[in-house]
Amino acid sequence: MGLGQAVGGVEYGSMSEGGRAASRTAVLVCQGRAAANGRVATGQFADPVAVRLLRGAERTPVDEVRANTPPEGWRERTVYEGVRACAEVVVPRTVAIDEALRARVTGQLVILGAGLDTRAWRLPELARTDVWEVDHPASQQDKRARLAEAAPVLRGPDEDSRLAAELPAIARSVRFTPVDFAVDDLGAALDAAGHDPSVPTTWLWEGVVPYLTRDEVRATVAALAVRTVPGSALVVNYQAPSARAASGRLLTRVLGSSVTSGEPWRSLWRPQRMAALLADYGLRVVSDDNLLALAHSLGSPARGRTSLRSGRVAVAESH
Repeated sequence: MGLGQAVGGVEYGSMSEGGRAASRTAVLVCQGRAAANGRVATGQFADPVAVRLLRGAERTPVDEVRANTPPEGWRERTVYEGVRACAEVVVPRTVAIDEALRARVTGQLVILGAGLDTRAWRLPELARTDVWEVDHPASQQDKRARLAEAAPVLRGPDEDSRLAAELPAIARSVRFTPVDFAVDDLGAALDAAGHDPSVPTTWLWEGVVPYLTRDEVRATVAALAVRTVPGSALVVNYQAPSARAASGRLLTRVLGSSVTSGEPWRSLWRPQRMAALLADYGLRVVSDDNLLALAHSLGSPARGRTSLRSGRVAVAESH
C-alpha cells in the first residue's frame, strides 16, 4: 500500500537510520494549531499541547502570527503566511474531527499518518481508549523525541534519574506503531501492537488522502475494513477537486516556497465518489462537510481560501 507516500511525500527534517526524513508538513500543522490556540473559535477549539511539541525556531513564526506582527524579509514573511494560512485550515478541521471522535468514543482509536497529532494528550474523552499512532518510522522517531523534550522533569531517588521519559498522555495508552507502507503490512503491524480487530475501532485518517493515488486510497480502505466490525467508524479528511487549489499547489512547487512544495496531491475525490468507495467496504457516510462551511459555523476568520473550499471531513460508520 502507499500510505507511506502521504505520511511523508518528499519530506524535510531529521533523518532516520533508513535515510527517510521526518515530516515537515506535520510540523506546519502543529504550528498552525499552536498559533490558533486560544485565539480562534475559543470555547470550541483548543490545542495547548501543540506548542510544547515545537522547537525554538519553529515557535518564532507561531509567536509572530499570534501577535499579528509580520516579519521583515520575504523568506520570513513566507513562513509567517504559511503558518497563518495553516491555522485557518486546521481550526475547522480539528473541531469537526474532535466532535466526531467525542460522539464515537470506542476502546480503540487508530490514527493513520499521525504526525504530531495531540489528541491522546488533550482529549479527556479518550481516558478509556487505547490509541495506536501509525506513522513512518522517521516521523514517529521525531515525535517521540519531541515528547521527551516536552516531558516534565521528575526526579527519582537518584537526582540524575528522570521518571517521565515522555509527555504523559490522557488516553489509557498510546501505542506507537511504526509502519513503512512501501514495505510493511498495516494489519500485521497492528496485530503486533496489540490491536484487537474483533472489537469496535474508530479510525482517524487526517491530512493523508490527497497525497495517495486512487489505488493507494482504495488499498488502505480495504486494509482497515478487514479490521472493522459493526460499531466502528472512520473519520476521513480529504480534498475535493478545485482548479484554483490545483494551480496554487503547482505554483508553490515551481517556486519551492512552501514546505509542502515537494508533496504533490495525487488524488482528489468528489463526495459522491468517496461515499461510493467507502460503501464498497461496508462503511456508510453519515456526514460530509467542507471546511469553509465549518469555519463559518465557528465564526472563524476564514478568507475563503481554496483549501477551505475543497477540504472536507467525512464520517462513515460500519454497517
